[in-house]
Amino acid sequence: MAPSNPNVVLITCHDLGRYLGCYGAAIETPRLDELAESGALLENHFVTAPQCSPSRGSFMTGRFPHVNGLMGLAHGDWELHEGERILPHYLDDAGYETHLFGLQHITQDTDRLEYDYVHSEGNLYPGVSPAVHQANRARNVAEVVSGFLEREAFESPFFASIGFFELHRVEEENGRFGFDSDHYETDDPDAVRPLTFLPDRRGIRQDLAEMHGMVRAVDDAVGSILDTLAETGLDEETLVVFTTEHGIAFPRAKGSCYDPGIEAALLLRCPDVADDGSRYDELLSNVDVLPTILDLIGDEDDDLETPAGLDGRSFLPLLTGDDYEPRERIFAEMTWHDMYNPVRTIRTKRYKYVRNFWHLPKVYLTTDVFASEAGRMVRETDAVPPRPYEELYDLEESPQEDDNVVFEPKYQGIRERLARELHEWMGRTDDPLLDGPVVPGDYETITSWPHKSNSDTV
Repeated sequence: MAPSNPNVVLITCHDLGRYLGCYGAAIETPRLDELAESGALLENHFVTAPQCSPSRGSFMTGRFPHVNGLMGLAHGDWELHEGERILPHYLDDAGYETHLFGLQHITQDTDRLEYDYVHSEGNLYPGVSPAVHQANRARNVAEVVSGFLEREAFESPFFASIGFFELHRVEEENGRFGFDSDHYETDDPDAVRPLTFLPDRRGIRQDLAEMHGMVRAVDDAVGSILDTLAETGLDEETLVVFTTEHGIAFPRAKGSCYDPGIEAALLLRCPDVADDGSRYDELLSNVDVLPTILDLIGDEDDDLETPAGLDGRSFLPLLTGDDYEPRERIFAEMTWHDMYNPVRTIRTKRYKYVRNFWHLPKVYLTTDVFASEAGRMVRETDAVPPRPYEELYDLEESPQEDDNVVFEPKYQGIRERLARELHEWMGRTDDPLLDGPVVPGDYETITSWPHKSNSDTV
């Protein structure tokens, strides 16, 4: 029997994807592996967007970015729609004491989040200042969390949202974006395993070797929190969720709707629900996590009901062995990041169909990726040629999504079906992209500026 109204500890970080030992990556992550072995691992968990704020917004609302309004970065021109409800709001309704530690990155106005307690400063964006970097580094945040957990008693169940700065790239003095190697132990580039979706080049290996130090920092911090939960006995009445918002900050990953961009880790541990190391390969979207948490914390005596209007649905029956109808498809999107990049995609177990709505380079590179050593290795091949407006990949035949079969005769039935399903989803969810280009939130302000007539002098 699962604990009634368990505490909820949610741990997130930047730009990690599934780059963990328990997901098969060539790096040792013993503490996160331990969480997987004592809980549950979701192997095919994908996010709604390959970028931070829109993906996190979907996780926190259970709704797609174009539904909740967060179609770009929260420190830019985008915000959740007025009245949009997020996870801490629902948990507050259920009697939880809510806490924010470290980064959040879904709104510039922290008051909108309505946490009972905010334990961090500069919790919006990791690229603000060295002081913010330092405060929100994983090990520092974990130390604050551990102090909180060591309190003698809690009068009500608590929700702790914990966000780490890592693995976000930082701008260095030479303008390059790297992984802050002065603060983390770097591996030997010659010893790292190359990424399967990129060419094996020195700059890519160098970045990957630097990134390993940040991965280990996250792993250590998670372990510290798990240790404190065990030492205080809180682990017996706590749901622990570890997840990531999109793929690693490399070409064809972060900022891309290819699998390396929208793949995400999802590890859960809860007594008598997810506690035996099971691994599940069903397709899941991160909009499914919020309704699952609400389903798990409720019981027959609670008034808590799954809210109407969510795009996600609970997968708790999958964990408990009850009747569960697996997803046949997931959807992902991108609209704005540091430039306009409108993309919509549908993915099934076997196929991926991508619809591009703008004339852009073959592979979009976010600013931090473009200005990295890894980005420099692929600019000529990926950042110059134009992309097709339609892409279709047979993931069994082309798992790296490098063979676009959209015009091959034998795939035309698949192409037509997935294109139709994608269009129907866009219509069903009132995607503004169907009405034309989507402009930033301050567009009306920009276009309302006074304009000089042709006779005005400059």
